[in-house]
Amino acid sequence: MTTQVAAVFGVGPGLGAAVARRFAREGYAVALLARGETAAREVRADIQKEGGRAEVFTADAGDAGSVSSAFSRIRAELGAPEVLVYNAGAFHVASVLDLDPSTFEAAWRTNCLGGFLCAREVLPAMLERGRGTLLFSGATASLRGGARFAGLAVGKFGLRALAQSLAREVGPQGIHVAHVVIDGMIDTPRVRGMAPERSASTLLSPEDLAETYWQLHRQPPSVWTQELDVRPAGEKF
Repeated sequence: MTTQVAAVFGVGPGLGAAVARRFAREGYAVALLARGETAAREVRADIQKEGGRAEVFTADAGDAGSVSSAFSRIRAELGAPEVLVYNAGAFHVASVLDLDPSTFEAAWRTNCLGGFLCAREVLPAMLERGRGTLLFSGATASLRGGARFAGLAVGKFGLRALAQSLAREVGPQGIHVAHVVIDGMIDTPRVRGMAPERSASTLLSPEDLAETYWQLHRQPPSVWTQELDVRPAGEKF
């Protein structure tokens, strides 16, 4: 068992994978959480090639039983996480009149409820230790709801509120809670396929973002950041 465990929920080929690799390089055993195993297994293989430790745990972020089961396995196999990175997200663009209620609810469960469920799983051990870090991935939609983006913005607004409430509740007890507003598109194979004409300078680098997450975790308590917004230099805001 190791006392340094990081749980990353939402491990895909972009930010989640980069964050997992960054913490693994610092000696953390990384719990890779995702609904599907394919991408997470590839990240595990990369980490293991570099001499790190990572294990894959499947879970549905919006299902309380699924989240609880996954974290029970993490505690048994790796130990209690001292870092949680909640990076799960659901994205559906549609008019409110065209957005099916079940789709809206599913997006809210992934974008917001999952963060609440994961926080409940990791906080007891963090509070007992008197230290820990919870990092939540937000978006432009965390700050303003655009036309046809209610399915994303409602959940992301809620996740931001959760992070603020948690920071005020557990910050004085040694737990650092930060919310990262990612204002722009992350450079992933999917984004490249959607917009092949875009240059790298107009996209957020997953590796640079992962470094930002690592530095948030490493901040001394005298200068904790609760919210940080990041974007490419050329992004309008």
